[in-house]
Amino acid sequence: MRLERLNYNKLKVFLTYDDLTERGLTKEDLWTDTFKVKQLFREMIEQASQELNFEPTNSLSVEVFSLQAQGMVVFVTKQYEEETSYGEFDEDEFEDFIEMQVMLDESEDMFFEFDSFEDVIQLTKRMSNFYDTDSVLYSFEKRFYVLLDYHMLSPAEVGNMIAVLAEYGNPSTITKHRVNEYGKILVEKRALEYINSVFS
Repeated sequence: MRLERLNYNKLKVFLTYDDLTERGLTKEDLWTDTFKVKQLFREMIEQASQELNFEPTNSLSVEVFSLQAQGMVVFVTKQYEEETSYGEFDEDEFEDFIEMQVMLDESEDMFFEFDSFEDVIQLTKRMSNFYDTDSVLYSFEKRFYVLLDYHMLSPAEVGNMIAVLAEYGNPSTITKHRVNEYGKILVEKRALEYINSVFS
């Protein structure tokens, strides 16, 4: 589980399907109101409080984006209401503390975004096992995006690929169609191999 604080009020959490499995959850469980899901969100908030000083003193809005290959991206936003300390809630009251919404249908693409081109270069140095995988590099609004075709890979290989991708970037919540239409294709074929050959 990877946490990133976007600003004072907003937190982004990336969960792989391995993260869910370790907690006895499936992706279908996230669409239901279950005790395990509440426990997962409690764990997120506690970890965010300890690592990022993200103190949820207000009610929380939780947006879940399902990315079929990668896992889940969860955005947690503090709502400005009458402040109540998170620590005062027991297990039953925590249910009223968050408002969860499923914001996006599943994406079948492995589509990651990166803050800088240097992140992409460093990524390619770690991806030599996947140079044969079809990949495309885009730029859009001062960010970089990599689209990968994972369908010929085994589940273990997909897991390894995601683990490396997540070290340098994040699953994109912007669709490949939007980036393809409004962005720019920098490398159209075998982008990982090409970038590494040029910048190694």
